[in-house]
Amino acid sequence: MKTLITNYRNLPGEHCGSAATRNLLYHYCGLELSESVIFGLGAGIESMFIKVNALDPAISIFGRSISMEADALGALGIDYREQPEFDNHKAWEDVKNEVIAGRPTMITGDIFFLDYRDYKVRFPGHRFILLGFDDEQKIAYVADRVNPAPQTCSYRALAESRNPATGITTFNLWGKFFDTTVKNSLEQAAVRALKTCVARMMGTDTSQADLLKSVTGDGAVIITGIDGLSEFAKDMINWHEREDAARLASYNSQCIEKFGTGGGNFRKLYTGFLNWATHIVPDIVNTNHVKLSADSARNWTALAALLQTASENTGSSDIWQRVSGKVIEIRDIEAELFESLNTLLPSNH
Repeated sequence: MKTLITNYRNLPGEHCGSAATRNLLYHYCGLELSESVIFGLGAGIESMFIKVNALDPAISIFGRSISMEADALGALGIDYREQPEFDNHKAWEDVKNEVIAGRPTMITGDIFFLDYRDYKVRFPGHRFILLGFDDEQKIAYVADRVNPAPQTCSYRALAESRNPATGITTFNLWGKFFDTTVKNSLEQAAVRALKTCVARMMGTDTSQADLLKSVTGDGAVIITGIDGLSEFAKDMINWHEREDAARLASYNSQCIEKFGTGGGNFRKLYTGFLNWATHIVPDIVNTNHVKLSADSARNWTALAALLQTASENTGSSDIWQRVSGKVIEIRDIEAELFESLNTLLPSNH
């Protein structure tokens, strides 16, 4: 059997998750929003310090939330749900049946295994859209952020990506629209998203750490929000003593600036959302918040450059002190941003 959904508009984007969600939202609901607005409505900003000695790399800082896609659609009041599937055969049959019914379906996987991307490092949270399949050729047709045309991926590569035997896995996670009605206004959605993001960054909502811990197993150190930045700054002071220091520095540098973050560890996308929000909820978001977010984005970009320098001078404790100081500078900017938003958010929403 084979099928391909041909009426799906796939606009390329800066980041896999926000681009995929934007395109799905347009397809299912007819609502056109920018990628940065989608990212912000998903409370996309995070600072997830992840330390798992069994993984390679063992330490990383991840700048976005785990559940951004579902949270963005949820903020708009759309009934969209994501679920893992531990049985690999059933996982494939579930999403095949969706596209047979003409429904483009978001799936997740480790981009490293996707044979059309030629990625050099492990990254298990990649988002893309299943549009079709061909059983005879054993290929799937997917929409990804880098190309408006459908890409072909072998069944073998897709299966390994969706639930790899080693490293972090999302266990064949996929999403489905149960109701495409947009129940919330843009103002309601913006307030909900801002409250969620503030709670996570200030540490009163630990859901993102809890989600990640569920797929990393025992022994993982995962600290999120402003506290995650503090821990990252503290930990890297001793990286000059680690044998994998160059690897850690290079990987984190690329995570911040190059791996589909939109630049500045997703902060440029969030700055675009805040700029939009000054028009939607001007009593909450103002130009100073936009400035703080833009300052954070620039400093994340500077941090990426410092980390790359550190990867080439791993034995110097001085460079790690400089890198750590830059993280503290980012932490202080973001603490000011989210504390200010917190004071202006209404308590009755």
